[in-house]
Amino acid sequence: MKTKLLKELGIGLLVGVLLVAIGAFVFKQPYTFQGSLIDPPAPASDFTLQANGGTTFQLSEQHGKIVLLFFGYTRCPDVCPTTLYDFKQIKAQLGEQADEIRFVFITVDPERDTIELLGKFVTAFDSDFIALSGELDELQLVYEAYGVYRQKNDVGSAAGYLMDHTARVYVIDPNGNLHLTFPFGMAPEAMAEDITHLLKE
Repeated sequence: MKTKLLKELGIGLLVGVLLVAIGAFVFKQPYTFQGSLIDPPAPASDFTLQANGGTTFQLSEQHGKIVLLFFGYTRCPDVCPTTLYDFKQIKAQLGEQADEIRFVFITVDPERDTIELLGKFVTAFDSDFIALSGELDELQLVYEAYGVYRQKNDVGSAAGYLMDHTARVYVIDPNGNLHLTFPFGMAPEAMAEDITHLLKE
């Protein structure tokens, strides 16, 4: 009886050690980003543009913060408001950590998007969101630096043309490096998880 008890204790101990070892292995696995990882991260091209609220925004001054960049326009019927709503959800999920994030919207339609209009558009989703614009030549340098596609699409509407444009979110880490991009349609929960991990690095 004693031998059987010792044998059972030994098996139990072995199982316990194996579970601890498996748990340690699982927790030591590197995090797998759900967005598109840029490996190694590349230095993000700096720029300075006019911001809503009568200020200017310089990317290099955001060192220590994560910057989420999205390129869109105020008359966008679908992608842009959806992305800003995703930003709002991400901010809510991050809680106090959201103070470490800059949510930035850069126009691809400077011909119609005044900085006042942009400001009203983004702050309708959240008062902390930042809208940026500038002269076309200034913006063109930013578009080229980030590989942003933009093209007028005259659909013959009385409301005017639409803009075909890149719909990805660019994630710049606290070191000023382009670290990830998020495709349109990615779940806000998944984006928030990736951002939370970047904040821990």
